[in-house]
Amino acid sequence: MSRLMLKVAGYAAAVMLIAGLVQAQQAPGPTAAISDLYQPFTAPPGERTRADIAWPAGTVALPSPIPGIGRPATNAEIAGWDIAVRGDGHNLPPGSGTAKEGEELYVTHCAACHGDFGEGLERWPALMGGRGSLRSDQPRRTIGSFWQHAPSVFDYIRRAMPYAAPQSLTNDEYYAITAYVLYLNELIGEDDKMDATSLPKLAMPNRDGFVLEGRPDTENNACMSNCREGRAVSVTMDSRRFVAPGSGSGTDKPE
Repeated sequence: MSRLMLKVAGYAAAVMLIAGLVQAQQAPGPTAAISDLYQPFTAPPGERTRADIAWPAGTVALPSPIPGIGRPATNAEIAGWDIAVRGDGHNLPPGSGTAKEGEELYVTHCAACHGDFGEGLERWPALMGGRGSLRSDQPRRTIGSFWQHAPSVFDYIRRAMPYAAPQSLTNDEYYAITAYVLYLNELIGEDDKMDATSLPKLAMPNRDGFVLEGRPDTENNACMSNCREGRAVSVTMDSRRFVAPGSGSGTDKPE
């Protein structure tokens, strides 16, 4: 056997050993059922899925560390990733901004895709309009019609925008852009200051429009023939995805 083949065999054995250690450390015991590991949250009595109310703590414990593999992350390493903001406003950073301050920022960083007034351009989604359309055969899922919590709007904009340079602005600038988007949806005034205190207090129109996922975790059986069982298929929503620029799709106008 050549030296190269010996090295490859050695690497493969090491990988199998590590995989065996991980499986032995994390796999449930012989008496544990898969259902014991699948323990979704239960909504508080009388409430639906809202992130601005207290939820029960998770009951699924993380697996124990494997001795000799890895190390705990430092606080500095965690801080670089720990920027997610919950719907109740937890982890919102210091800073503030108003719609008046955010208008020019929006025009500079956002309007090229989303339009000067959030109407959406070509295949890029609209940010405003659509209020009351979710029950219709032409639902428009915008920040004003669909999003459940205002802190989540800030969280997404800060983590993912501007499209070409996410996380490149200051917290004050992100608060200002968030305020402007909320202002376009007629949810706040142009001088209302959005910050870690005021943003969680804003009641979004669709705050109570989400329901708890109650379906059981069931096995998926693939259908290979006559899957529609004679039921007709119709398109009831015009998605911007794969819509050619200038096609006049009918979804690029503000409501």
